[in-house]
Amino acid sequence: MQTPDKQLTDEQSREVAEKIREEIAKRRISRQTLAEQAKLSLSTLEKVLGGRRPFTLATTVRLEQALGVSLRRSSPVPVAPGGNDVAPDSLGSYSHRAVTWLEDVYITLRPSFGDKDAIFAYRTEIVWEPAVSSLVFREGDRTDAAYEHTGEVAVPHQSGFIYLVINRHGQHRVITVSRPTVAGEMYGIISTLRAGPGSQLTPIAAPIAFVPFRNVEKPTLGRIAIDNVNHALYQNHLRRTVDEPFALFLPV
Repeated sequence: MQTPDKQLTDEQSREVAEKIREEIAKRRISRQTLAEQAKLSLSTLEKVLGGRRPFTLATTVRLEQALGVSLRRSSPVPVAPGGNDVAPDSLGSYSHRAVTWLEDVYITLRPSFGDKDAIFAYRTEIVWEPAVSSLVFREGDRTDAAYEHTGEVAVPHQSGFIYLVINRHGQHRVITVSRPTVAGEMYGIISTLRAGPGSQLTPIAAPIAFVPFRNVEKPTLGRIAIDNVNHALYQNHLRRTVDEPFALFLPV
């Protein structure tokens, strides 16, 4: 028997609708375009935006994935009794029980793309999302909030690596990291685009580290300059990525 889709409260629905209208205006896209990208009917989108129907969890997740942003306050959602707890084959066919050790809030570290001495630090939460039967990740506390993303987490058994994937209007960003160490840290590579002057974009790859918040006594986020109290600690994590090595960067 199919489990009924959870509905958001009236207050949550209003907040989600407001964020969606902001994203539509910011991106200058039509509601029809958004509906197609989220694989929803235009009628459904119009009704939820107009308050004539509450948002469901599944509809909200589809819109988050289409827009590449989180529309809700980050919080784990419990699995409904009898619900499907196996991820699709495209993400590795893992069960929820098999990946609970990945669910956590992490400090995400990578080199700053604009300052060679600085480190970019922000929050990433990995949680199980029952509406799509998989792990998802949600970014937050970025200084460039417009680039905060929500995406899928693939955990294939074959490679032993974890993939955090964003597909935004066909534009992909992929993070490949190792399974967690004993301390819960993950290290790997981010492959994305660097924003330059105007509309200029350049492919770029860099080391990346995910460090559980509990592992840092007084976490700091944002652009971490060399005089920041956590700069040396964060730098050691990034260096560990290539020193051990968890990832290789080949010289040309």
